[in-house]
Amino acid sequence: MTTHNPAAGGHQHSHHFDSAEHEYESDKLGIWLFMVTEILMFGGLFVAYIIFHQIYPEMFAEGAKQLSWKMGFFNTLVLIGSSLTMALGIYYNQINQSNKAFWNLIATLALGFVFLTVKYFEYASKFDTGFLPGKLLNVETVQATSQNLGMYFGLYFCMTGLHGLHVVIGMVLIGWLAYRTRRGDFNSEYYTPVEGVGIFWHIVDLIWIFLFPLLYLVG
Repeated sequence: MTTHNPAAGGHQHSHHFDSAEHEYESDKLGIWLFMVTEILMFGGLFVAYIIFHQIYPEMFAEGAKQLSWKMGFFNTLVLIGSSLTMALGIYYNQINQSNKAFWNLIATLALGFVFLTVKYFEYASKFDTGFLPGKLLNVETVQATSQNLGMYFGLYFCMTGLHGLHVVIGMVLIGWLAYRTRRGDFNSEYYTPVEGVGIFWHIVDLIWIFLFPLLYLVG
């Protein structure tokens, strides 16, 4: 990350801040505080996962066998690639190359669509075969040795669904950034919104890196 002052110079700060630097530091603090709440929210799900995994290890192993680790691994690579393009989108805005910044943001958006498309096919296959959460588990079509398999898929749909919602929110924000980048709103003197959304997107990607082994490779 650049060490120069991204808010100094031509950016006109809001009246309730003492300076552009004060606005920039306040914005970054706000973003990080928000991300702490996001991490705590997912942290609660991770704690539930650990507790139930200790109680029902066989159930988690059986549930993981019903998931495609190849699709999960592919999506992991997709999100890692999207983190790179997001970082480049920030970088090119910092050095006044808005055209390259725009196309890297579009690439990030496209990779987000790829991720969600893969998740759609994963979810569709589970719906078709009856691997649903809790009491919705179709015991007539699912050949399960564990009576609590619905609990595993409850955690699976809750954790991946919540993550997917964050991917959608991130994509909406990235689309907004791409529009503003094309309009020329960001430059070396002002790119705080791009950096803030970038932090959000990187955290979302990091959460998936934890979800992938916990859900897909636990067996």
